[in-house]
Amino acid sequence: MNNSNAAPPYPSPGPAWLLVALLTVAYVVSFVDRYILSLLIEPVKADLGLTDFQIGLLLGPAFGIFYATMGLPLGYLADRSRRTWIVSAGIAIWSAATALSGLARSFGHMFVARVSVGVGEATLSPCAMSLIADSFPADRRGKPIALYSSAISVGAALAALLGAAVLTWAGTSESLELPLVGPLAPWRTAFLIAAAPGFVLAPIFFVLREPGRIGTAAQREPRHLGHMLRHVGRHVLTYGCFVTVFCYMTITAYSHGWLAVTFQRTWGWPVETYALYNGLTLIVVGPASVMFAGWLSDRLTRRGHTDAPMRIALLGLFLSLPFAVIGPLLESGIAAFVVLSAFTVGAAFISSVGVTALLQIVPTRIRAQTIALYYMTISLTGLFLGPSLVGLLNDTVFGEDGVRYSVALIPLIFGLPAMLLAPLTLKLYRRALGTLTSED
Repeated sequence: MNNSNAAPPYPSPGPAWLLVALLTVAYVVSFVDRYILSLLIEPVKADLGLTDFQIGLLLGPAFGIFYATMGLPLGYLADRSRRTWIVSAGIAIWSAATALSGLARSFGHMFVARVSVGVGEATLSPCAMSLIADSFPADRRGKPIALYSSAISVGAALAALLGAAVLTWAGTSESLELPLVGPLAPWRTAFLIAAAPGFVLAPIFFVLREPGRIGTAAQREPRHLGHMLRHVGRHVLTYGCFVTVFCYMTITAYSHGWLAVTFQRTWGWPVETYALYNGLTLIVVGPASVMFAGWLSDRLTRRGHTDAPMRIALLGLFLSLPFAVIGPLLESGIAAFVVLSAFTVGAAFISSVGVTALLQIVPTRIRAQTIALYYMTISLTGLFLGPSLVGLLNDTVFGEDGVRYSVALIPLIFGLPAMLLAPLTLKLYRRALGTLTSED
């Protein structure tokens, strides 16, 4: 009997979870390198002579130009090449670029460094989700994907704690001096520290064994980019409604890169105080919320509720939006912090199940490419609209001291339409289950 078309087995739990753990660590490191700038806005702004809008460009579009757009060709490559090697190269690139961010002497230098960070980080998630999908069957993917997604909270928490430590150290110590470079301001040192772990991770992924691609020989044969785009085009309403929920989440989350400055300008909190409180909160609330959502998704799916990931995402939307709008408008800094921490729970629900939900309606042969298109869409909207719109509103409407109004307005603008579309989104998603995955 010819078994050439038989699907390869999933790897045993040990190697599968080791792979997930390493991917999660890499995602944590990537998020530290991405997020650290948001805690160093004021010293970077002062040293380089920047405006709020320029800072918004560095937080969003500079990083997002290639982080979002490179994901699509990299997803195409991930469907054809060794994914662990792609991740290894990406880690090396973004770590080097993070270190160079600490040596920037102008807006242009910092812009190029942030672009390069985005290029490196674009390699990770399309490869990671493809690797996880080939390591776990559908009814057991919720928890590993949730663990990987928890890196967003852990990475942001570690970046916050690192920023708090560096800013506290800056208040009691002199600038660090390096050979051939000279004295470095504390914010520059923070970038160099953030870059270091990546240089350890990159070689590990280069020698790491990756799982075989799941599916029959015919199903494993990858399709071209045009095939994926035609598939999405045939179902544009389904995918369009689906992505509104996750675009709202990324736009709001990236706009919250301004929260450290918001608490400083509005309630007089030192940035290191906000960073410490935020880091400790995120490292507890974020992963717990994400892992609970992943567990709930698997549990409901095994009970026959195949639309469970989408229902959890919509629950996160309805939970998070009121907190995101109300929090910045409160008169007490402590009350604002507590309410915005509650937003983190809903946002974690959304982020933890996005790819889990998508994998259930995507054909195998265009899996990595479709995931890359998903990340490109939510990242472009999040990075280009979130931070830069806050900076623009600060400079043109509310003023620097009115930053909290800018931060409160962004989730209302983009979350309300997603709420109104929610019934249609769920209806289309249920219709797509079991039908889109069978398309060639």
